[in-house]
Amino acid sequence: MDNGGTMAVALLVFDALYYIFPAYCANAAPVLFGGGRPVDGGRKFIDGRPILGSHKTLRGLISGILVGTLVGWAQEVLAPNVGLTKGSTILGLMLSLGALTGDLTGSFIKRRLNLKPGESLPVSDQIGFVLGAFLFSLPVEPPPLNYVVIVLVLTPLIHLLTNVIAYLLRLKRSPW
Repeated sequence: MDNGGTMAVALLVFDALYYIFPAYCANAAPVLFGGGRPVDGGRKFIDGRPILGSHKTLRGLISGILVGTLVGWAQEVLAPNVGLTKGSTILGLMLSLGALTGDLTGSFIKRRLNLKPGESLPVSDQIGFVLGAFLFSLPVEPPPLNYVVIVLVLTPLIHLLTNVIAYLLRLKRSPW
């Protein structure tokens, strides 16, 4: 592949990650800002297990929505001033809502499988939030198929890297 082809691929990867960036930030925000009252209020599902668990908190949910939306706003208002593609506050909001809904759905499934908060559920942990983000983005700005493929391939690697960093910073109990 010549330099032009390499640059085109690199730009495509950047654009795909730039598109999903509000969702990545929304998904990470609860690790930094979460805590407090659980989203499910500590209630149990019909199987006697927690609906979502104690680690899914209102503060985490709200912080994720706010952070992801703020990133979308920054992409819309600030990014064009430095030569980046214009984003959208509304897209940032929808990606954030989708990411957090996907994550909460994964937690609901994990509780049904009797997994404890923080225990790994491969695939769901790595891409559940991204699938939710893509789904919620459809009414606003559907992602191109090549963005979806790139994000689904790269997110598990990025997820592992960020979990290891969060673990080393003592923000998570496990790097997995």
